[in-house]
Amino acid sequence: MNCLVVAATHYEIAPLVQQLQRGNAMPGTDILITGIGLTATTYALCRQLRIKRPDIIIQAGVGGCFDPSIPLGTVLAIKKEAFADQAVVEKKELKTLFDLRLASPNQYPFTRGWLVNKSEALTKLSLKKVTGVSVNEITTSKQKLKQYQEKYDPVVESMEGAALHYVCLMEKIPFMQIRAVSNYVTERNKKKWDLKGSIHQLNAELFKLLNAL
Repeated sequence: MNCLVVAATHYEIAPLVQQLQRGNAMPGTDILITGIGLTATTYALCRQLRIKRPDIIIQAGVGGCFDPSIPLGTVLAIKKEAFADQAVVEKKELKTLFDLRLASPNQYPFTRGWLVNKSEALTKLSLKKVTGVSVNEITTSKQKLKQYQEKYDPVVESMEGAALHYVCLMEKIPFMQIRAVSNYVTERNKKKWDLKGSIHQLNAELFKLLNAL
């Protein structure tokens, strides 16, 4: 089996890369560093798929968490995604393209407005499955936080997840997205973040996942 591991930055999966270089992880694993954001991720994925089509794609990274009861460093699997800020605010209410009837919520690859991962690989994963949202602007205001919670009830925020879901669903390639909680959404005091610990936990889970495939 050929697996493509995708990350926005090298830093997030550096421990795994070191293991691969030592020959300690699953043979046939390729690495793709896409760059940060939805546009960069979409382009990098589509370009890579023209070169080589993998059996499965795993996106790994850190993310912000909307639920303060989930400890920093916890690794979660994303079941469904949305482009959270592909929307407009009217009278303080967030309205999506589907709310505005500019797009059908069930036009493939969407299911009721969501990009849902229905692959068998995800169902077998032991990690907790949660809802994710992807944004172009990292959420820092309490007003936007409230709007996202009311509209999507998300657990994890990233800047790349929905791009992975969209491309893989369109290309019909099995995929997984796993995220380690590095911080809580709107918390901009990086002294309270745990990037080092979350990256360690992320790579530990990723290493186990690759060797179990």
